Amino acid sequence: MALTNDADLAERMQRFRSHGVTRDPGLMRGESEGPWYYQQLELGYNYRMTELQAALGLSQMDRLDAFVESRNSLADRYHTLLKDLPLTLPVCRENCRSSYHLYVIQLARQAEDARTRYFNSLRSNNIGVNVHYIPVHLQPYYRDLGFNPGDFPKSEQYYRCAVSIPLYPDLTHAQQDYIAEVIARENPR
Repeated sequence: MALTNDADLAERMQRFRSHGVTRDPGLMRGESEGPWYYQQLELGYNYRMTELQAALGLSQMDRLDAFVESRNSLADRYHTLLKDLPLTLPVCRENCRSSYHLYVIQLARQAEDARTRYFNSLRSNNIGVNVHYIPVHLQPYYRDLGFNPGDFPKSEQYYRCAVSIPLYPDLTHAQQDYIAEVIARENPR
């Protein structure tokens, strides 16, 4: 789902979801050839969802506030459990509210293999960690466009230290306590 208050942007997003195609004669170049006629104005994608996906999405809308509230409560609890460790924790400004789609901690250590060892250790303790995200300019597509390591040192530094720890609405306090306990073992005070 994409939301915007900008009517022009909304119209463009609608075209992108369906290969960049329009049937609106007012947007076409030249005359329409009939009611079947369409034009592809820009390169788009096939992002049309199925009716089942739409129904599932609508059914979750009523639960969205509860999901976000649960994630915020769990994030606050992580803040308390992990605050004394040598980690950088997510920050949310006072006048803002995060959905905490992810809870990314950053390791203080920046040795080349520190994050890999840490990641593997948490995984070996059955903690479903991941890394979000690899800097875009390091992906092959962008490397082929001329981007190189070192072009964006701050994003590369962040990447070297970032680990996403589990955060989802049904995460229990017992699970969260275990995660914090293992993290504390790996990050002595």
